[in-house]
Amino acid sequence: MRIGLTFLIAAYCLSQFFRAFLAVLAPVLTTDLGATTIDLATASGLWFATFALMQLPVGWALDTLGPRRTASALFILGAVGGCATFALAQGPGGIILAMALIGIGCSPILMATYYIFARTFSAAVFGTLAGVTVGVSSLGNILSAAPLAWVVDSFGWRETLWATTGFTLVVALGILLFLRDPPKPEGEARGSFVELLRIRALWPIYVGMFICYAPTAGIRGLWISPYVSEVFDATLQQVGFATLAMGLAMVAGNFLYGVADRFGSRKGGILLGNALVAVLCLAFFVVPPATFGIAVAMFVAIGTFGASYPAVMAHGRGFLPSHLTGRGVSLMNLFGMGGAGVMQFASGPTHGALSGSLGPIAAYGALFAIFGVAILLGLAVYAMAKERPA
Repeated sequence: MRIGLTFLIAAYCLSQFFRAFLAVLAPVLTTDLGATTIDLATASGLWFATFALMQLPVGWALDTLGPRRTASALFILGAVGGCATFALAQGPGGIILAMALIGIGCSPILMATYYIFARTFSAAVFGTLAGVTVGVSSLGNILSAAPLAWVVDSFGWRETLWATTGFTLVVALGILLFLRDPPKPEGEARGSFVELLRIRALWPIYVGMFICYAPTAGIRGLWISPYVSEVFDATLQQVGFATLAMGLAMVAGNFLYGVADRFGSRKGGILLGNALVAVLCLAFFVVPPATFGIAVAMFVAIGTFGASYPAVMAHGRGFLPSHLTGRGVSLMNLFGMGGAGVMQFASGPTHGALSGSLGPIAAYGALFAIFGVAILLGLAVYAMAKERPA
């Protein structure tokens, strides 16, 4: 099981890599393929959208077929196929199709991991393991920053994508060969997503999942790159540094939330951390950073305090019936990735409209401020969630 989990975590590293690497590839894709910011926002949004839409069949498959077959099959067909499609792309349409396929391929990976943890460990330990898993897997987020910028600059983006395709295939085969399914509990065949939606205690947690991950994912996955490029005339290496710094902060934040779960109110920490993210997003509009260094520091803070995804997931985990673990964690993930997808889809046209009225530079601050307002509205609902089951 340990070897199989190692390959599963490696696959989630790749998932983190794929959702964030457009921020570094954006300049070369614009030059070589004529991809616009709206094209890239659409591609990024489709990654999250297909990822989110797949959570319903993934949840059913985890409870019915088990994590080994579910994760390996989708990762081979979607992630490997999508990565190859990306390497062959001749225009923005190819990039958009590739990101949609990769989103499908990555959709079962974290849920398969959480499914195994939920079936093997107590709910109290689940939060720590969830945070550590996301933290370790965030190595992919880091590799998609400065290291990716160096590799692309040295070897070319197509060559980089072909190498990534090969590694992705190796990881997929490792899951198929070495992962072992945990035993199924009684009642596995009973229940449905409708049953989960009837649990009212989960409703505000679904809202928390929908809004808490979206702004951080959107900024790190795309908007940090055009922001520092246009506002501060950043080079590719500076873009790599900024994305690396925010990626490292997200790693630290995942561990921070995971450890904090053991020492106090999980819900309180989530509320406080995301409120700070909202304030920082609003600050980009109210008091824009004067220098590149200040901007990076603000992105680092957003990455740190916005890494609450596993903590919110762990909060909801405590309310799930044991026979619906797969469907439950997948449904929560649908809301988390769905929120990121909706925000990415909307962010491109919104920035375009704001650019027409405020100018391209001020439009970034206004867009980030919208992210901040969305967080505050979501937190107002999440604040009504119960701390734990009665």
